[in-house]
Parts: sequence; structure tokens; C-alpha cells
Amino acid sequence: MFTPYQIRSIEQYQLDYAQSVEKPEEFWGNIAEHFVWRKKWDPVLNWNFKEPNIEWFPGAKLNITENCLDRHLPALGDQPALVFEPNDPKDDHRVLTYKELHFKVMQFANVLKNNGIKKGDRVCLYMGMVPELAIAVLACARIGAVHSVIFGGFSAQSIADRIQDAQACAVITQDGALRGNKIIPLKSVVDDALMACPTVQRVIVATHARVPVSMLKGRDCWWEDEIKKVETQGNPFCPAEEMDAEDLLFILYTSGSTGKPKGVVHTCGGYMVWANYTFVNVFQYQRGWTHFCTADIGWITGHTYILYGPLSAGATSLMFEGIPTWPDAGRFWDIVEKHHVELFYTAPTAIRSLMAFGDAPLTGKKLNSLKVLGTVGEPINQEAWHWYDDRIGANQCPIVDTWWQTETGGILISNLAGVTPSKPTFATYPLPGVQPVLVDENGVELEGNNVSGNLCIKFPWPGILRTTYGDHERCRQTYFSTYDNLYFTGDGCLRDEEGRYRITGRVDDVLNVSGHRIGTAEVENAINRHAGVVESAVVGYPHPIKGQGIYAYVIFNGMHEDEELTRQDIHQTVARIIGSIAKPDKIQFVEGLPKTRSGKIMRRILRKIAEGELENLGDTSTLLDPSVVADIQQGRLV
Repeated sequence: MFTPYQIRSIEQYQLDYAQSVEKPEEFWGNIAEHFVWRKKWDPVLNWNFKEPNIEWFPGAKLNITENCLDRHLPALGDQPALVFEPNDPKDDHRVLTYKELHFKVMQFANVLKNNGIKKGDRVCLYMGMVPELAIAVLACARIGAVHSVIFGGFSAQSIADRIQDAQACAVITQDGALRGNKIIPLKSVVDDALMACPTVQRVIVATHARVPVSMLKGRDCWWEDEIKKVETQGNPFCPAEEMDAEDLLFILYTSGSTGKPKGVVHTCGGYMVWANYTFVNVFQYQRGWTHFCTADIGWITGHTYILYGPLSAGATSLMFEGIPTWPDAGRFWDIVEKHHVELFYTAPTAIRSLMAFGDAPLTGKKLNSLKVLGTVGEPINQEAWHWYDDRIGANQCPIVDTWWQTETGGILISNLAGVTPSKPTFATYPLPGVQPVLVDENGVELEGNNVSGNLCIKFPWPGILRTTYGDHERCRQTYFSTYDNLYFTGDGCLRDEEGRYRITGRVDDVLNVSGHRIGTAEVENAINRHAGVVESAVVGYPHPIKGQGIYAYVIFNGMHEDEELTRQDIHQTVARIIGSIAKPDKIQFVEGLPKTRSGKIMRRILRKIAEGELENLGDTSTLLDPSVVADIQQGRLV
């Protein structure tokens, strides 16, 4: 069974795309009619990219949880909504039907209300990949509280920065998270973070790993105790708060080219329509299929393609708590076989890491339930694409190579599974509503095919970010000021002879490490906090597993007879300030950095050296001290 607005042929794609460009308001107004609204919009769209000011379905009233849960109850109440596969394969998996998930979301929404949380309040969530995280996210949306999920690998300092920026009044966490053979002490990290966060009045803690935690009287409470209070109150029903289409749904923090992460804001109406539309079309979802997205809900992929996209489409979404290589490198394939997964969506980093184990982990695995494969987070290389196609899809499953960002809310450029053609390493064609342009560094549009440039979008789509929380000027400067009347993605791109798009990587000071964006300035700021560091410069370099690795050049004035120990000290510093995800892969100690006479570090030179390109470094005569380049070249880490 297909969704009414599902594109089923290349001809329909071409017709829909043309209409979405020529009559965008009519096109998206028709799509939006398929959702539950308490009040319709007028008009469909207001926008300009100068300020920027973007409103989709202004004046419309809705609640996204009614579209993800309530409307499915008559026909799909007993169908699985969420399937939870635990970290340890010996533990039982859990299934929540739409009826059960609806009940639990209402129950926890009443917990939030009992704890003084109301519409418009910001709530930070720092949890592992457990059903309680999904329940808490949806419960926030049900009462109109703005959720901000923080990835469970971030440090106390990173959590504190995000809580302070959002001015959050509450945190939802758990005692500990299970990842492979490790226990992550989440509540303990939250406690450290909250020493600098006076706005937080309440911390709700779910029991999971059964590790000892500190509970402060008056601030901290147990999830289970709060649920019991709701049960004693009798009626678990919690009406869905009426929201304007442009009310905030969530804030999600992402790295940029400056040291401070920025809170990307998505709103209720447009994001809902885009999440649903892209899910059903890109993956060609059919009723009854199970969708396994391996991302963490702490990232945008988890928001859109574990929760809001699949649930708004009435799909079964699978959450996995663990890691792909524990207890062995066949874990993903065991899950696919066990739960008869049709849609499998993962990152090129995961594919490359599993390739390294060879074919043994695949032996005896039945993967014939698979219908569609997907990749997300970074450009996929040709070798990984073919391995994925051959070994996992048995050359029977279309691979959707999806390009999008935290800021875009959902997929912008991708082939549609089995409908539009794929090409290895190419995201291929834009979805309806997406109008990409390639420009040179001066903003001049590069027309025709067989061109490369900076990727921009010239018209808003429903899922586009609205602002950066508390700092609209930063949103304008980052995305809308580089090129006139264009949204600048920060990515380089080429368009081939048939008009297909291939993303070539970041063109700003942002790294894409294992599909996660990390600002070079953020890592440099953390390294420079180490007592012995005078200065540092961070660049990306090609990494066989992660796609991009982090290469740090560090001027150090402390004692470092044992360079390896010093590197470990710097790793500890970065992990404490940002999280382990940002630890440099290589740290080269240098006497100086290549700077212009005005003091600007020439990262272009450092990037070439890190990549092993030692000959064509360009003109170095303008450097304050050109001799430092030869020293850096000699000391390059292989």
C-alpha cells in the first residue's frame, strides 16, 4: 500500500518536480492536505532570504504527535510503532504498538506537566538509544515543550553550553547507557554539567544500566516514581497542545566554523510535512515494512528518520541501543534477519568499518527481507558502495545515497529507491521543492552540466531551518549572507553531464568525521585549553574509515619528552571539553604555524601537508616565516 503523494515513476518525478518549482504553494498545499490540522493555513508560504524570514503554513494549527500517533490508532493501533533491540543480544527486545506508544507518550506528558514543564519551555534530553528517549521526545512535542536532544557522547562542558544557550528548565536523562561492553555514566555527566546551569529546576532520571547515581533532593526524581504518581491520578489522557505551524518543535545543536555550537531551530508544520514526504518517497515505504535507521536520536538523522518521518507515515521503526561490532561484526545483519527488516539506513563510516572484517560476519545471515538500502552523513566512496550493493543487497536492493544537513530537516538530494536511477557516489537529483544551484566563489551561478562549485539552494523547502536559537543574526551570517538571496550549504558539489549531483565535501572550516560535523575552531579552542599548548591549528585529512580524520598541529611549550603521553593528555582535554568524538586522530608538534604577516593561519597549506601533498603548496612568499613550512613537512605524521 502506497501513500497518495508517493512518486512511483520517473515520469511522475519529473511532473511533480516541475510543479513544485513552477507552483510551489499549490504543490505543498496539496501535500499538506493529507495531514491532520486543527486550522488550515493562509497563505502556504511567506519568505525572504535577506533577513531571513521563512514561514510555511502560517496561521495553521496542529500538534505533530496527533499526526504521528493519534491518527493511526483506528487502523494501525495494534501494529508495532517502535521495535527496540537492546545492546546485549541475549536480552529480550521490546515492541511498542501504536496504541502502547500513544499511551506511554500521554503518560509521560503528564509527568512533564506534574513537574511544572509547559508549552514553550526548553527541555534537554541526554540519554542512550532506549524507548524512553523516543517517549520523552514525543511527550515534549505533545505538550508544546521544545526538546533539545544532546548526543550521549558529549562531555559535561558541551552539555552545559547547550543547556545555557537554550535556557533549559529541565533535563531528562538515565542512570547509565549501554554501548557494547561499556557503561556510559550519563547521570554523573549531567551532574557535572549542571554545576554551571542555574536555569535547570528538575532532572528526571530513568533507570536502565542500574549503576549508582547521586540524586539531589528537590531537583532530581526517578522516571518510574513519576509514572506511578500519574497512575495514581487515574486518567492518563493528555490532550495534545495546539501549536502554530511556526511554533518551535526542537533545537538541535550543530558545530559551525566558530567555536560555539549553534542551536538550529525547526518548527512544527513544515518540518512534519518534509520529514514525512522525504521518508515515503526516498525509501519508497510500503505499509507494513520495518525501517532500521542505525543513527542516534542525538543527531538529526535520528529525529527525522527514526521518529518523526516513519511514525507520521505509520511505519514500524527499529531502534538499536548498541554498536555494529559488538559482540561481533555481524550484529547489524543479525538484527536485519531477526526483525525481517525491509529498509536499512546507515552511514558510510559503518559500511567501511564492517568491510574491514571481510565476509565472515555475513556467513549464514539471511538478508533476503531487505528491499531498500540507504546511506547518510557523508559522501560514500565507490568501493564501499559496491560492497554494500554486492554483499548486503545481493544486487537486488536500490541504494539511496542521501544528502542533507541538520539545517535542512530532511533529505534534499537523493535518488528515489527503484524509481529514479542511482549512480555510485552520486546523490543524483533534487527532491521536489529543492532548487539547487552551483556558484563560484564570487556567487556567479554556474549553468549547464559538467561543472563544479559551491552548493546553494535558491528557494525554501518546508523543512528549512528558521533561525539559530537566540541569535538570528548568526543564522543570517552563516547561511544567507555569503551569496545574495541563496541558502549556502557549506558544501562543494559537481553536476555531471546528466545533471546529477555529487557532494565533494565541506568548503568551510567544518570537518565531516564519521558523518558528524565538527568545527575546526571548536577543536582548536579545546586543545588550546591544555596548560602546555601555546597555539594549535586543526584541519581534515582523508581517513579510510571515518571519511575525514582530524589532524592537529600543536605548538607546545610544556615538558614533552614523552610525546605520546602528551598526545594522550591533549586527547583527555578535548574529550573533557567536547567529547571523545572530537579527539584528533593525529597530533603533530610543531615549532610554528604558517601565518601571513597579518597573523592569519594558512590552513590551506596545513591541509595539503596533512593530505600528503608536499610539493604543490602554492605561494608561500607572503608568509611571515616561510621556513616553518619545511619543518612541518619534515615532521608530518603518516
